[in-house]
Amino acid sequence: MFRKSFVVALLCALVSAACSDSSSRRAAPTLTSLDLTTVNFEVLHASQDAPPVNVTIGASQAFSGVGYGSAGFVSTTAGGVDVQVDGILPGGPAPVIGPTTLDTVDGQRVSILAVGPVASIEPLVLVDDQPAVDAAEVRVRVVHAASTAPMVDVYVTAPTADITMEAPLGTFEFKGTLGPVTVPEGDYRIQVTIAGDPTTVAYDSGTVGLAGGSDLLVAAIPNVATGAAAVELVALTGSGALRLLDANSTADVRVIHASPDAPNVDVVAADNFAAPAVTNLAFPEVTGYLNLTPGDLNVKVVPTGAMMPVVIDADLSLAAATAYSVLAVGDLATIAPLVLVDDIRPVGTEARVRIVHASPSAGDVDLYVVAPGTDISTVTPNFTGVAFTADTGYVSLAAGDYDVVVTPTGDTTPAIGPVTISVAAGGIYTAAARDESGGGTPLGLILYDDF
Repeated sequence: MFRKSFVVALLCALVSAACSDSSSRRAAPTLTSLDLTTVNFEVLHASQDAPPVNVTIGASQAFSGVGYGSAGFVSTTAGGVDVQVDGILPGGPAPVIGPTTLDTVDGQRVSILAVGPVASIEPLVLVDDQPAVDAAEVRVRVVHAASTAPMVDVYVTAPTADITMEAPLGTFEFKGTLGPVTVPEGDYRIQVTIAGDPTTVAYDSGTVGLAGGSDLLVAAIPNVATGAAAVELVALTGSGALRLLDANSTADVRVIHASPDAPNVDVVAADNFAAPAVTNLAFPEVTGYLNLTPGDLNVKVVPTGAMMPVVIDADLSLAAATAYSVLAVGDLATIAPLVLVDDIRPVGTEARVRIVHASPSAGDVDLYVVAPGTDISTVTPNFTGVAFTADTGYVSLAAGDYDVVVTPTGDTTPAIGPVTISVAAGGIYTAAARDESGGGTPLGLILYDDF
């Protein structure tokens, strides 16, 4: 009874798919494309601090650049199949799993999960023979691939039940598997708590519905996005992957005052002038992240303590499990919001550095990130012709020291720098080019994240 009920619960989360509306009911993904005359491989990246990976299956690279929480799918001839997973490092690809040979037969579905932190990453291999699934039922295997999650209790209840009044159905631990089992459709709620403590919830599916006809592998992986949930779920269908978020996932927003001649400001969410979300933010300060409800949100920026003038009036559309930086950029006369999506997942093999052009007086610029002491007239810019409000995205760098130099496009005369920075593997760094207080030169940098 425990095994079946537990799997029912995890399956219920499949149709939430990052949607916090408990009234929604969606069909589960359906397995329709597997070829039973070959071996069907799927590889899931479930290592919370590993870089993107390339995967070689057989004689050629099957897929490249698979990021965390994503998967790749390929079919190949049965027999002894060589498998290798290479991490994409700043210096080039390097093996993190294999090469190893798997013995396979026609019709098998082979699931390879890269699990654990990058320092001790390992493959977790599951093999399934893929029987037919009745259209009114769902077949599922469940795997605990969250190395950061402790032993947990699992509750499967009616949507409104109080789990403190219920007995847990059992426990689940890292690399444990359940199934495959076949279950009917229905409405349920799953809550995963720290073992022995029903008040500490690690995952909550909310109310979800389950439709039949699918053959699924459901993996619990570490939550490295926003919100307090310890895990999120990924459902593999054999040909696609569906990310499944905790029902209480937040949208996290921070604000950067990058307008050089604007006064101190308050940031007001949803016209709540009585309690601004941010108060007395001065140039060039950076707030911490605010945990907000996903959805549409109106934000207004006003001088501190005032309701007028509203210098920024912006409607933001905030996604669950997503972090944002909102920069107030430009001179006061033309001030505007610049909204950037932040990647807050550390990668243990590299530092990731992002540079934002937030200087209204600088014009287009070239950016250099070079070894300390490098004569930039002898090298090509890392980025050229970067316009106001543009950014580099996250650049992967090996740990160490670098000079950052900003010049007018086509000119090697520094407008900023050289500024020597030290970055560490696992660090995330953002630098925003800015004007001097009041506007104009000398230009400088706003350093945040792990700076």
